[in-house]
Amino acid sequence: MENNKIQVIVIGAGPSGCASAITLARAGKKVLLIERGDNAGDKNMFGGAIFTQQTKELYPNFIEEAPIERAIIQHQIIMLNDNDSIKFSYKTNSNEIPNSYSVIRSKWDNWCVEQAIKAGAYFAPKTLVKELIIENGKVIGIKTEQENYYSDIVIIADGVNSLLAKQAGLRNEIKDSDVTVNIKEVFKLPKEKIEDRFLLDSANGAGAKILGGPLKNMFSMGFLYTNKETISLGIGISLDDLKKLKMKPYDLFEKFKSHPSIASIIKDAKIIEYSSHMIPEGGYNSMPKLYKDGVMVVGDAAMLVNNVHFEGTNLAMLSGKLAAETAVVAINKQDFSSKNLSLYGKKLKESIVIKDLKTHKNSVDFVKKHINTITELYPDLACEFFRVLHNASNEPKNEVYRKFLFRILKSGVIFKSIPLGIFAMEKCIKR
Repeated sequence: MENNKIQVIVIGAGPSGCASAITLARAGKKVLLIERGDNAGDKNMFGGAIFTQQTKELYPNFIEEAPIERAIIQHQIIMLNDNDSIKFSYKTNSNEIPNSYSVIRSKWDNWCVEQAIKAGAYFAPKTLVKELIIENGKVIGIKTEQENYYSDIVIIADGVNSLLAKQAGLRNEIKDSDVTVNIKEVFKLPKEKIEDRFLLDSANGAGAKILGGPLKNMFSMGFLYTNKETISLGIGISLDDLKKLKMKPYDLFEKFKSHPSIASIIKDAKIIEYSSHMIPEGGYNSMPKLYKDGVMVVGDAAMLVNNVHFEGTNLAMLSGKLAAETAVVAINKQDFSSKNLSLYGKKLKESIVIKDLKTHKNSVDFVKKHINTITELYPDLACEFFRVLHNASNEPKNEVYRKFLFRILKSGVIFKSIPLGIFAMEKCIKR
């Protein structure tokens, strides 16, 4: 780089930042990828899976070359009441390429950076961006703790709590209701035990979403992913609920882990890693402005997470790729204005990113409104149904069934389920 001037600066070496950097480098553009951590992935956290289609678009040979852990072929929903649990499990035995793979972020992110460097990107770890350099309303570079760097375009990919996006005037303060606090621990366990507990072979893995139990009556969900010799287990809880309930997230996580059905999964396992991170949950209604003169924002910094389907890394990669494609057009035209960078917004709208976020734009509010039904009533009734079905006692079955049906009617679950079902169907077919 001459005189600290480069065509594009990308801030943040997560999935979206790496996607931007490698797309620009492959197009022959000069790009600087900046990461504040000692290594890419050191400060990043997610549940545990990357999605195949968007990943292959960026890294065609990742299945053969990348540090992936297991192919996620088993998907579970686990519903907890105070003591019991019920599990719905889907396992694909298809010979098709799996839809997702579990990865460890520190390994995965570093590998992605390596691919960007091989393509021609410059990489600057251990570099904290203090602020943007703005001149006449246009972003023209960055200030770091060491020196200033100038560029034609800056792509902000620094995560959910992006102070740089705020400084650029792209967003306001984050609302507590728009983010969750996620806590995750990684448990070391012999691969044979992981495979026995989840009925897996050596190459395949499982993922789970967990409702109810210690997480009931709050906007919260547990998650689990199997790696080769570890299990990633965590919870996400609304920052809004944490403040209202005056709860400490770690205390809630300890209660979650002590539930009999969760404790049995991590029995005899050793905790080797703990992490905590904020995740955007506001979706379409909380998205910031995506661009202005000389700057674009991508990934979590743009609140691009589909919380209904637990999709974040794929939307991050896709948004980073589309922003980079827009930057290539802008460099070729030598026009870095907001009007020209609006192509990024158009590309996002034509992609699954905005289409899916728009489909579910009211989902979070709806779920919060019915949170007691979803996280307490449904798990309780589901567990009770199977207990009734398989229980043998001296009480006549017609009396047992009558009591159970009376409880269903009394709970109003039938009437509560109808609007839930209609809402889900309406959102799926709405354009």
